[in-house]
This record gives sequence, C-alpha cells and structure tokens, in this order.
Amino acid sequence: MLSTILFLLFVALAVYIQNLTGFALALVLLGLVGATNVFPLPDVVNVVSVIALVNAFLFLRARRALRLDRLMWPALSTNVVGTILGVASLAWIMGNAYEGLRLLLGLSVVLCAWMLWKQARPLQTVSSRASFYCVGLVSGLMGGLFSAAGPPLVYHVYRQPWPLERMRESLVFIFGAGALLRLTIVIPTTGFSTLSLTLSALAIPVVALMTFVAARHAPPVSPRIMKWLVCSLLVTTGVTMMVGAARVLFA
Repeated sequence: MLSTILFLLFVALAVYIQNLTGFALALVLLGLVGATNVFPLPDVVNVVSVIALVNAFLFLRARRALRLDRLMWPALSTNVVGTILGVASLAWIMGNAYEGLRLLLGLSVVLCAWMLWKQARPLQTVSSRASFYCVGLVSGLMGGLFSAAGPPLVYHVYRQPWPLERMRESLVFIFGAGALLRLTIVIPTTGFSTLSLTLSALAIPVVALMTFVAARHAPPVSPRIMKWLVCSLLVTTGVTMMVGAARVLFA
C-alpha cells in the first residue's frame, strides 16, 4: 500500500512538471521509481506510456487551439522507426540484465539533465527538415526503450525561434503520439502485465487532476528556477539509480 501511495505521488509530480515545461514526465517518474525501486521498471515503463497518452489528450483538449509546427511531422515519422528499434532492444535487455537496464536508465537520466541544463541559445532561423528526421529517430529509440522520448527532441525544439506555447503543444502532441505507437507495439508482442494495468488505472485520475491544475494555472516559480529544480531532481535520482544498480552488478 505504501509503495502504491509513493508511486502516485511520483506520478503527480511528474505530470505537473510535464505540463509546465512540455517534457520530463518519463525521466522524472522513471528516475524516482528506479531510485526507490518501489515497482519493477519494465512494468512502470508501460505505465508511463499510458500516462503520456492520457496526459497529451487531456492537455491538448484543454488548450483547444493546437499550434503544431509542420516540422514536427518529419520528427514523428522517424520516431516510428526509433520506437520499434527501442522496444526490440528493451525486450532483449529485460531477458538478460535487469540491473543493466537500471544502470543504463540512470546514466540516460543524468546525461539528459545535463543536456537540458546546458541548453544552447535559440537559433536565428528554423533548423532543417533533415535535423528533425535525425532527432525524431533518436527520440523514438529512447521512447521505445524507456518511454522517455523527451530530451533529444526537447533540446532541438527549444532551440527553434518559435513561441513558447507552440513548443509546448508540439512536444506534448508528439509524445502522446509516440506513447500510442509504443503501446500498439508492446501489447501484442511483449505484453502488458497485470501490475502495469493496475498502476495505470490508479494513475489516470491523478494525471487528470494534475493536468487540469497545470493547464489553468501559471507556474508558481520562474522558468529558470523550474528548470533548475527539474535538473537537480533528475541528477539526484539518476545517480542514486546508477549506484544501486552498480552495487548489484559488481558485488
């Protein structure tokens, strides 16, 4: 029971941050779960896909006027290929090295936090279509592995000379589409466990509540402070996860 309550608190925090920034749902949730080990990561990765899909639907429905840039379509197309490769890789890792998965995820979380913190200045002109194809592929690979497609695409999108609202809505849309794709692949192949189903059902009301709050109320802190808090949380959870996994692997 305590593990379930803690998990739902993690969900609330992750969804709130996602809706304020347009990213970090999967990294925050998986980082916290991986650091505390409250539930098995492979099951929670599936739950993250459900949460991302529900969050995207509720958030975009609340926003009504969707400002999706046309360059997100090339990113979405290669995201499909990357997601398929990522899911296949996850199936192999699950069968061979669970602690290796925790170590890899912890390293990914720390690197993504560094990438987001060191985010470069916005470009003067919009990036090429080819760059969106490449970023979409890498993003899909991370999405297939961990349901954490955010960092490469977030870094690229936040460098574009676009209004902030267009960035947020474009990111939420593509993450929702990626989550739907991942679930479409996972359910008939590797399966969707009873634990994943139970946690998803419990998490959906929390997702709805936090999405409603974030969509209608301004952030309580400045964007710079929010970014600092998110990156600090990611580094802490990522390092904790890596240390725990390393102790088991090299004991």
